[in-house]
Amino acid sequence: MRISRTTLDRRERWGPPLLALCACALVASTWHVFSSIWDEPEHIAAGLALIERGQYLYDDQHPPLARMAAAIGPYLAGARLPAHASGDGSTSGEEPGRQILYHSMVGHDTLLTLARCGMLPFLALLIAALWQWTRREHGAASAWLCAGFLLTTPPILGHAGVAALDLPVTALCTLSFYLLLRWLQTPDLRHSLRLGLAAGLATATKLSAVPFIGCAGLVLGLAQVLLLRDASRPFRPGIRLRGLVLIVLVALLVVIAVYGPHFVYMTTPDLRPSKALDLLVGRRGALHDAGYRWAARIPVPLGVQEVALNILGVAWHNARGHLSYLLGRTGQMGWWYFYPVALAVKTPLPLLALGLGGLGFMGARGWRRRSLSLLAPPLCFITILAFSCAYSHINIGVRHVLVLYPLLAIGAAQASIALWSWSRAPALRIALLALLGWQAATLPAAYPDFLAWFNVTAGDHPERILVDSDLDWGQDLKRLSAELARRRVPEVAIAYLGTADLSLEQLPPFRMLVPGQPTTGWVAIDLKSRLERRAAYAWLDAATPVTRVGRSIDLYDIAPR
Repeated sequence: MRISRTTLDRRERWGPPLLALCACALVASTWHVFSSIWDEPEHIAAGLALIERGQYLYDDQHPPLARMAAAIGPYLAGARLPAHASGDGSTSGEEPGRQILYHSMVGHDTLLTLARCGMLPFLALLIAALWQWTRREHGAASAWLCAGFLLTTPPILGHAGVAALDLPVTALCTLSFYLLLRWLQTPDLRHSLRLGLAAGLATATKLSAVPFIGCAGLVLGLAQVLLLRDASRPFRPGIRLRGLVLIVLVALLVVIAVYGPHFVYMTTPDLRPSKALDLLVGRRGALHDAGYRWAARIPVPLGVQEVALNILGVAWHNARGHLSYLLGRTGQMGWWYFYPVALAVKTPLPLLALGLGGLGFMGARGWRRRSLSLLAPPLCFITILAFSCAYSHINIGVRHVLVLYPLLAIGAAQASIALWSWSRAPALRIALLALLGWQAATLPAAYPDFLAWFNVTAGDHPERILVDSDLDWGQDLKRLSAELARRRVPEVAIAYLGTADLSLEQLPPFRMLVPGQPTTGWVAIDLKSRLERRAAYAWLDAATPVTRVGRSIDLYDIAPR
């Protein structure tokens, strides 16, 4: 039976919505299992403060788009910032976030569910953007395979299931990469506006979008120059330069607009130093003096101040580093090889093998054919990974390079199609089908612990490789409560690094485990505490856990000596 072109187009048109619906339902089915992760209270509080008061009070190194998406559901349900809550942008929002979650009339679990609902549109956007990219450039078969690889990748689903910034910025960066490719192919007004809008929204979600999109734009622009020069075709730099200026202006306006129609004075009449203003006009000189005079008299949109503070906050954090863990060691400034190791153990092996092979194949074929469409995914992948390895001193999870997974999925889809087309031997096709089946089997094997999943190369003790946000992000506290209730534990000593309020969780009577002080009886300790303070809890090395609760908390019953 022959299927008409109209029928095929209809099926392809319904593909992204159906895939998005299934993915969102799968992610939502895991919410009841996990307690709040470390970052969720602060993100909710920061977004709620901007929606309710028009102020950006907490952790201003992150822009507000995804935070507002997490806060809009709780706000509509009646959650409000505590009346006494205040901050100056550098303040932590963990305590106000706890107040919102635990003391609202709506209820902790309901508010957390509503906050996590705000991430689902970004998951749908990621699927749609990747589908459109691969469908247009590589065909329908590639689009289906690419979506299949992406939606059977546990880190993608795991980070879609928490109210955080990493999945949203991945979705918007993926869309930006596709629109960047379209703009390079056709640098007209329409494509410039679209790219500026997407890049602005990505930047308004997380500042890592700036180097990711910027590096991708630089390397793809250089590649196009070389391809057009070899083909003896005109490059027309004037058109692209005007388009680039428009893209940057639109992106900047979008970032400022996301903060809302709130106006502030960036300084006071007595010219009190302002970090944000100093970044814009310098610390001395005529421009500095004029800037301070006008800034004390003319209010500007809140976003103008906050964009400068975002940049300063991220630069300060990266220069200071962050306590990190890798391969049994802790360090403040990270390691250049952190992300390659994280990708090696957090990526399904079929996706890793086919994805890397497919990206290499696309790069070689794209250069031979002088095709920017084929070159774009491998060049973006290599550039972003190289930048992250060389620059980042904040090594706290594969989530910081989550944007590499859609690119790997494109490579894996192309490799699968090429292998199936070229391999006439039944054994090779069976091997390919086995790899695809292995990839699909990752989904039920990882469920519901998508966030803490590792591939088989990590062995039975992935905590020897990675911990923070890859294995332990404070997500298993609800499971601990259930396990202690099941065992009828009368009292427990707890070591827990997270932002939940233990006194308001459904725990039996407990006391906090003091570092360096051995104790007896029931002891629960999360892996982050255990490994980042190894010397303080070395006395537990002689004991064997009764069980591991979820993927991140060890439970002991230590008898008196």
